[in-house]
Amino acid sequence: MNRTARLYALVEELRAAAPRPLTIAALATRFEVSARTVQRDLQTLMQTGVPVRTTPGRGGGWSIDPTMTLPPIHLTAEEASALTAALAGAGASTPYAGAARTAAQKIVASTAGPASAAAQELAARIVTLPTRVDPAVRTAVEQALADSVALRLSYTDAAGHESDRVVEPAGLLAADGRWYLIAWCRTRRAGRGFRLDRITAAAPTGERTQPHDLTELLLGSAAADAVRPPALTALTTPPGNP
Repeated sequence: MNRTARLYALVEELRAAAPRPLTIAALATRFEVSARTVQRDLQTLMQTGVPVRTTPGRGGGWSIDPTMTLPPIHLTAEEASALTAALAGAGASTPYAGAARTAAQKIVASTAGPASAAAQELAARIVTLPTRVDPAVRTAVEQALADSVALRLSYTDAAGHESDRVVEPAGLLAADGRWYLIAWCRTRRAGRGFRLDRITAAAPTGERTQPHDLTELLLGSAAADAVRPPALTALTTPPGNP
């Protein structure tokens, strides 16, 4: 068993035993390698973000939080290439770009032979142009959406007017090569769309927010004017009408 296959097998072995920890000795016996090799593999998993942890003392060992990982997904070569291509198209300023990059690496690592080579070759042929989104702003928006907390924004609109406001994030909209944060604006008391590259600063308030209906906010947001054709057509057309 090569190292890549063993790393995945280690994760599944820990998942199967969870929440009971497994010792280094038990894992070494299971995979017919030295204890030192297992220790090195577990450290590698930790460094790549896999939620494995060690518990010292009697009855301790290594374990994994199964709620924080996904079971194996068996992809065809075409599916692996499609996902790798889509993830490779996420530029550095795209929301969740860091997670997209590591996910693409995992897809390539989990495939072998011609499928892996095809996925890597396709990814290498995709180029994304950089945008001006502040990485700190992108991270703050991602975290606010994940944690459902209000954000304090500094924003410059299309006319160059600057404002500070507190918003309740509801979702993200991608249209015409731009990303918008769709949120309930407490200043305007309405849904608004904020272009990510026009947000000059963003900081979480720590205040939890109630969920908002994303469709309703989109219909009343400033982003609707920015992307009038054709992104919101399906949302603005009444049922039964063309």
